[in-house]
Parts: sequence; structure tokens; C-alpha cells
Amino acid sequence: MTTIAPYGSWTSPITAQQAAEVGRPLQWTGFVGDEVWWVEPRSTEGGRYTVVRQTPDGPQELLPAPWNARNRVHEYGGQPWTAVDGTLVFTNWDDQRVYAVSVDEQAEPRPLTPEPDRPHGYRYSDLQPGLPGEAWMVRETVTGPHPTDVVRDLVAVTLTGEVRRLGASHHFMTAPHLSPDGRLAAWIGWDHPNMPWDSTELVVAEMQADGTFGPHRVVAGGRDVSVCQVAWDADGSLLALMDPDGWWNLHRLTLSADGMTTKCLFAAEEEHGGPLWTLGLRWFAPLGGEHAGKYVLLRKGRPAVLDPAAGTLTDVDVDLPSWAPSLAARGGRIAGVAAGPKQLGRVVTVDLDAGSAVATLSHPTTELPPAEYLPEPQERFFSGPDGDVPAFVYPPTNPDFAAPEGELPPYVVHVHGGPTSAVSPTADLQIAYLTSRGIGVVAVNYGGSTGYGRAFRNRLRGNWGVVDVADCEAVAKALAAEGTADGKRLGIRGGSAGGYTSALSAVTCTTYAAATIMFPVIDMLGFVEGGTHDFESQYLFGLVGTLPEDRQKYVDRSPITHTDSLACPVLLLQGLEDEVCPPEQAQAFVDAIRGRGIPHAYVAFEGEQHGFRRAESIVTALESELSFYGQVFGFEPAGVPTLRLER
Repeated sequence: MTTIAPYGSWTSPITAQQAAEVGRPLQWTGFVGDEVWWVEPRSTEGGRYTVVRQTPDGPQELLPAPWNARNRVHEYGGQPWTAVDGTLVFTNWDDQRVYAVSVDEQAEPRPLTPEPDRPHGYRYSDLQPGLPGEAWMVRETVTGPHPTDVVRDLVAVTLTGEVRRLGASHHFMTAPHLSPDGRLAAWIGWDHPNMPWDSTELVVAEMQADGTFGPHRVVAGGRDVSVCQVAWDADGSLLALMDPDGWWNLHRLTLSADGMTTKCLFAAEEEHGGPLWTLGLRWFAPLGGEHAGKYVLLRKGRPAVLDPAAGTLTDVDVDLPSWAPSLAARGGRIAGVAAGPKQLGRVVTVDLDAGSAVATLSHPTTELPPAEYLPEPQERFFSGPDGDVPAFVYPPTNPDFAAPEGELPPYVVHVHGGPTSAVSPTADLQIAYLTSRGIGVVAVNYGGSTGYGRAFRNRLRGNWGVVDVADCEAVAKALAAEGTADGKRLGIRGGSAGGYTSALSAVTCTTYAAATIMFPVIDMLGFVEGGTHDFESQYLFGLVGTLPEDRQKYVDRSPITHTDSLACPVLLLQGLEDEVCPPEQAQAFVDAIRGRGIPHAYVAFEGEQHGFRRAESIVTALESELSFYGQVFGFEPAGVPTLRLER
């Protein structure tokens, strides 16, 4: 029987604890022999990550607590494990050292890299197989007290604990990949002020007798070309995802004594790659075996098989439309992390030789509620100042409740981070936590988002704080104008770059009645001038402008500049160990609005970095956000503590 109750006051079987238990997504799948291994989060164990292997008896956890397979190169980390001769080699978060453990023995992991002179003084990431008995990876060395005091090189780490420098080419690099004949290594590099989705270079170097690299040469990429993934094919040719024509498509590079030839294997105005936020992301994989010469790649978020000889790209028939860039393949088997609108991410394999049969390998960390409580995302395109704006609309969804006749629901604009990133239509219990209580959510892929080609990404170049704000506001206003949302109860929420857009929208727009601002950029100049980590320290040169020439733009587009114009209540959520958007930024915003009579709250989390990983933090954040909306939008949320708002 349906109960009539105001939007926002509905009760739901989706609890904050349940949403928190989902935590971070599974990631970093790979084949070790015929087994699939992957990394799995443990949000209820302090947010640590473990490595899991597939066995005939089900998943086997390889790293018990307190081991934490994670690293902080670029602060976002990257591939934290590889297998060498059946031995798991991994990075451990607490000390950032590389360890090894035999998976068939009951033994403690043993360190392979030395203890640094300062905590986290050496960091390692993007672990890959190298020469026999060793793993290759990126090493980051802290050289001074500032976040940008970092140098990087490429190293080999042997199972006997030897660390050997292989070489270096750029300020930023991915780990090298060894050619099938052992003669060449290939990797991706770039330098400031470029970000990896702007311009990168694909380099190749010959192996020398001492196990190091000879002089490297650039074979692809360069100005306004992004190479986002590289791999060797079985025939010794080099495969690269890059976008010389404005779309990330797969290319083959054939190296010979006479030079090099490059061929796009399937030219299409669609993205088969993405932004390299973390080292080791994989959007394609050679199939190999009897399928040699064919490749699996992501096409609109789902796997497809590319047959260059036939000139075809064929979607794999699986009922899981959203796959993470964590593809692996062996012969006719594909492994990855897949999800859907009503399915949480899970590790699956697809057997192409058995009619695309899907096998699920990972156990869910939490049981999903019945499907009728999960919103069905509706992909729509709205008119923005610079063209169409893609978005996914998540309407209020709860079979047990309906709103009083004539009442329109509150809606919250969700702003993704990056800003060079995107949202996809997968099950998200944190969104469902809101929608199942009667609060609509619209997730906006504003100009600058990925998945729509370089021209769409370039809408944000020089225009961060302009295009993102305008696109989100255009979507919110359109929902209100068409009668989908209550125009007087519109909110905005986001974290990191999304937190910046939410904060700037709150102080420059009158559209929103509430803003939830999570681990944000508040002061652009403070962010650039020593306030953030090396990877993003010059990111804003492309998003805003160069310094000192465009200094005034940084001032004008900083939320801290406009706090006197704040006209809506705000909730700020911040991790106190955040090295990307330091807590001083959020604190400065709170200090500026305190005593001005505008309702606000600041909730800080000890032990959290950039984004929340601990279950207890996620629970507090979600319940605080719901209470906040209840007080601002005028409804009584059920079953959550009342958040104290200051003025």
C-alpha cells in the first residue's frame, strides 16, 4: 500500500551504512596464468585495499589486515600489484614500500625496497612484469618539504630485494612495458604544464646489457595529442590509444630499421580511451592465443571486439553496460569490473569461445536492495550556452511512497570531480540513498567532461569556473522549467573539482537553495602557489590561464573572493589529511562566512584523505547531507541525527 508523504521524508531500506559498505569500487584486474586477480576495498576495515584471487573454491584474499595494497604516486596512486613467478608483489600504503609474498605459503609479506629516511619518502606505482624475476614500476622520490619537491624515475625491483634504476624521460611517466623479445621497453611520459589528457609522448628505449635503458626516442604523441595506454602485441608491434584526430582510438606502430609506420586500427568519432588519472588504467587488451590480431576495447563503456583485418568492432553481448578501465584478456577470456544501472560493480569474466558466457568472480560487499528502490538513470541532453550538455537524471524512486498531489520534488545537481572526468549510469547507493527518500539527483557531464571527444573537453580550457557553472545551472533551470523539479528547492553537490563548482555556484548564482561542498578548491591561487601536489600543481594553467598574466582570473573565479555574495546555506565536508585539496581551503571558506547569519555546517574527518574511504566517515557524510537538505528544503528526514547548523 502506497503511503502519501512529502518528498524527502520517505523511509528507505537503503541505509547510510549499506551505502558506505559499498565504498570504493573494485579495480586492477589481471590474469596470472589462468587465474584472475584483482584489488578489493574494505571500507569497514579502515578503508584498506586487499588483493583477491579467483580459485576453484571461490575468491581467496591474499592480504589480510592490516596490509593495504595502495600507493600515493601523483597522490591518486595506480596499479598496486603484479605477479612475478607466482609471487605477489605489491605496494603497502602505510610505508609505501614494495613487498612480496608467496601466495601458496602461509608467510608474512617481506619488504623488497628500503625504508626511506622520511615517511613516504619513496613511493612506487604502476607495477608491471619486467625481466625474469623482477617487477618494473614508477618510483617517486620526495626531495624537500614542499608538495612539488618530487622527482620520478623508472626502476626494477627484484624478488631478492635489489632496486635498479632503469632510466627516465619526463617529469611524469607510466611504468615501462617490455617487448615480447625482451629488446625494447615502451612507456608514456609528459611534462608540466601538460596533463596526461592534454599532451603526452610515447617513448621507446632499447635494453642494454646491464639491464638498464639506452637513450629513448619519441615515437608518437606530442603537442595536443594524448596517448593514454600502450601495450605490445604478440608480433612485436606497439599498440597505443591516442587521439591525433580528436578521439581516443587504437593505433598500431610498427618499428623497423627503416623507421616506423603508424596506422589507426579503427577510426571512429567515439572514445575508446580516457583520462589517465591513475597509473595503469587499461581501456584495451590484446586477446592473444587463437584470437591473436584481435583486441577487446571499451566502446561507450562496454567491451567490444576489434578485428582490424575485417574492419569490424563488435559489441560483446553482456547485460552489464558500464565497465571500468581495468580490462585484461587471455585468449578468448576477458576480465574486468562491470556494473549496470541496477547492478553494483563486480569482477566478471566473459568467455568469447562459449557464447560470451559471463562468470561473476567477486562476492558483493553488501546486498543490493530490491531493484524497485534503485532509480533508473535517464540520459538526456540539455541546452547550454556552448551547446548540448549531457546529463543523467535520477528521479525520486520508492515503491512504498508517493508525494502529495501537486508537490514537486527537490532536486540536487551532482557535479563530478576532475573536472576532466565524467559520470556514468551505474548503480550508486549514495545517489539511491537520496532518491529513495524523495530527493531527485541529476548528474551533469558539463563541458570539459570526457567521453565526448577532445573538442568537448576543450570547452573548459581557460573556462573553468565559467562553463561548468553555466552548464550545471542550465540543467537545473531546465528541470524546474519543465516541471520535473521544484525550482525553489534546487541544490548542488560535488567533491574536489565538483566541490569547487558547487562552492562557486553557491556564491555567484541565485538558482540554488543549498550547496554541499566536499573537499573543494576554494582559493585558486592558494591551490597553485604551493597548496596542492605536484601532479596538479599546473593543472589550472590550462583550465584558467598562465601566471602571472592571468592572475586576476584566478582571483575572480575563486569562491573565497565572493563569500560576501553567498545567499544559500552550505554544508562543507573535508578530510583532514587531504594532500590534493588541503583542509585549509575549506576552513578559510567557513571562517569567511561565520557570523553572517547564513546557515552552514563544517564536518571534518580525521584520517581521511581526498575522498572518504572509511565506512564511518561515509555514514556521517550521508546522514549529515540528508539532515542538511531536510532543514533547508523543509521536510523531516527519517532516522538520521540532526545536523547542527551555525550562523
